Amino acid sequence: LTGCVQHAFFPEVNAATVRVLAAEGCDVLILPERQGCCGALSVHNGRRDEARRFARALVDVFDSAGIDYFVVNAAGCGSALKEYGELLADDPAYAKRAAGFAGLVRDLSELLTQLGPVAPRHPLPVTVAYHDACHLAHAQGVRAQPRELLRAVPGLELREIADAEICCGSAGVWNVLNPEPAERLGDRKARDVLATGADLLVTANPGCLMQIAAGVRRLGGSVSVAHTAQLLDASIRARPI
Repeated sequence: LTGCVQHAFFPEVNAATVRVLAAEGCDVLILPERQGCCGALSVHNGRRDEARRFARALVDVFDSAGIDYFVVNAAGCGSALKEYGELLADDPAYAKRAAGFAGLVRDLSELLTQLGPVAPRHPLPVTVAYHDACHLAHAQGVRAQPRELLRAVPGLELREIADAEICCGSAGVWNVLNPEPAERLGDRKARDVLATGADLLVTANPGCLMQIAAGVRRLGGSVSVAHTAQLLDASIRARPI
């Protein structure tokens, strides 16, 4: 999935994702001109009919593509995609197809952990604070896999963030609809990130990356931000992050 926010604001994350998957032995299929939105933001905003239209279109595009897995690098999108079976359960033309498609959806970290490492990892001497995106940790139950991937990078030191289960305030479109409480949550998360003393904040959702980076700026702090895919890409290619 190229994603709407990911494609527009973080195209380098998509490029890193493709390189990592290829290095790990996967054939990567991308149909950016046809896939459109996955409907996650529509679901988050209660616009379920609109989300169903997006879901049907995406199922149509990839249903006959011969894929083994549908890989997602944005937690909010992945959460919505895994619920296509429920979203289209009352649609007789799509219910079975949507449930089958949803069963192929994997977060990038899930698939990489499932496959096991193939490409050698080169050292990255960096301290990393990993943030659990709510749509990845709470909605999908994916917590251990990203940490396992990061800990396997030689020279990388992983530091945990206090109150890791608390939202950063991005939450799909919630930060747009409720900017004041979202900002307070963002500042709280930013303080906890800065308290780790890490060089780099890593997470798996574009909304979280932007929200926490904004909070860090408001507090006058400084920390670089990156997606898990970018860390792995840098390690595999022996390049600085």
